[in-house]
Amino acid sequence: MTDPELRQLVESNARTAQAILEAMAAARLEREEARDEFYAGMQRVDDAIQRLTTLQESVINLLSSLDEDRPTVLRKLNSIENKVDRLLGA
Repeated sequence: MTDPELRQLVESNARTAQAILEAMAAARLEREEARDEFYAGMQRVDDAIQRLTTLQESVINLLSSLDEDRPTVLRKLNSIENKVDRLLGA
């Protein structure tokens, strides 16, 4: 192999190695971007779960509050019914 052919081969190998390094760097950037998008998506899912949990707790508190109020309302209705019965019976 002549000296010019050898130089040409070395240059070709250097260009190939450089292209491989550039492709690896581009692939690394793509992976980092995909990972960042994944983590951002997971954060949105976590936020949605937190909002749903808060909403569920609020609904439970509301239902519990209604259950606590119901006996009071029933007592008042019973009291009114008893008074009406006494008035009608008198």
